[in-house]
Amino acid sequence: MPIPKNTICLWYDKDAEAAARFYAETFPDSAVSAIHRAPSDYPSGKKGDVLTVEFTVAGVPCLGLNGGPAFKQSEAFSFQIATDDQEETDRYWNAIVDNGGQESACGWCKDKWDLSWQITPRTLTEAMAAGGDEAKRAFDAMMEMKKIDVAAIDAARRG
Repeated sequence: MPIPKNTICLWYDKDAEAAARFYAETFPDSAVSAIHRAPSDYPSGKKGDVLTVEFTVAGVPCLGLNGGPAFKQSEAFSFQIATDDQEETDRYWNAIVDNGGQESACGWCKDKWDLSWQITPRTLTEAMAAGGDEAKRAFDAMMEMKKIDVAAIDAARRG
């Protein structure tokens, strides 16, 4: 398989393989494609430890790097997953939060590896793109939520 021109590299302390497998089980068009072991000892690991994991998340190529505790995930980077309805929104949100993650605000949550996710129903994105009063009503409703309530956003859009 050819190496993608652009790949997102995600730094993990030591659990890149577990994270990649969770993402592959949770999101469609996701898979673990390769696991590479360290050819020798390195500052945060030993020869033979999993060093990198190649995977995709919803079609986006990623590389998980087990780099040790030197760097942490930040909300400055997140995956945004577009959902079609409440069932899909609930499925992804609950998979992340119920697997040791945590809720945040406005459709954001973190997985147990502290990677941020935006679980965003398309109706919210459409409302924001519409602009004007519709966008304001949907935005104001979203600001009161953790997990997005699709019916509440749809009601806000209608006024």
